[in-house]
This record gives sequence, C-alpha cells and structure tokens, in this order.
Amino acid sequence: MKALKTAALSLFILVMAGCANHNKSPEYLTYVEIGDKVPISRFVDTQGNSIDLTQSKNNKLLILFATWCHDSQRTMQQLANSNLHLSPNIDIIGIGREENADALTTFATKYELNFPLVADEDRTIYSMFANSGIPRLILLDPDNKVVKTIIGEKENTIDEVVW
Repeated sequence: MKALKTAALSLFILVMAGCANHNKSPEYLTYVEIGDKVPISRFVDTQGNSIDLTQSKNNKLLILFATWCHDSQRTMQQLANSNLHLSPNIDIIGIGREENADALTTFATKYELNFPLVADEDRTIYSMFANSGIPRLILLDPDNKVVKTIIGEKENTIDEVVW
C-alpha cells in the first residue's frame, strides 16, 4: 500500500511539473533597437488628425498600450501625474493595441490624457515594435531614432523615461 501511495504521489508531482513548464509566459521580443530609425512615422489619431513624426524636432515618446491592461492603466496614470506630458520639447503619442477610437476616447477622458491616441485595431503598428508585452514605451530622439525601449510592467515606469 505504501508503494502505491508513493507511486501515485510521484505521478502527481510529474504531472504538475509538466503543467508548470507547459504554461510558461511568452518571451518578450522587441523588434527595434537603440539607434534604429522608427519603422513608422505617420499616424492618424482618434480625432482624424494626421501626425507626421518627421515634422517635429522634439524628442518623442510612443506608448503602445491597451485600455484593459492594469499595467497600461498605471503607466498612463503616472504619466498624467507627471510633468512629462507638459513638456513642449516632447511629443507623446499613445497607440492603443487592438483598440478602436471610441474606447480610446473614453480612456483619454477617464485618465485626462492631453496627447493624441492612435487606434491600432489589428496590431499592425504594434507588430512593427514587438511580439508581446504592454505597455511598451519607445523613446525617440529628434531624428526619430530609437533611444530606449521600456516594457512598463513595473511600479514606476515613467521614472525610466529619460533621454
């Protein structure tokens, strides 16, 4: 009987170990590197305005996010509470992964965002930058080259936004 219990316990441990290894989180890949030219420079925001990054000599912050994501919500709240979004030398654009204009407009009102939001309903824009993981913050210099990329899954993401 003791041998049967030991065998059953061993089998249970093996099965559980197999499940744990099977459900690994995906590897976060970033498709742009420091020094790369941004892969897309023209957007249309939720208000129908055209945005061309090449027309500005400011630093730029692209935030790829989702309205339902807790980390995205926290990062946007941190941004709204910081002075970063008030700087005349930084252009900020939020890109809503798998979001439509209505959802982004509601989100912007709730979080009191004062920068343009772009709907990326089919992940076309997001897929130029990464495979998974949100929010993603992409810092660009005045020439639209990548300075830094950040995955915002930590408490103080906005503190890392430094050119």
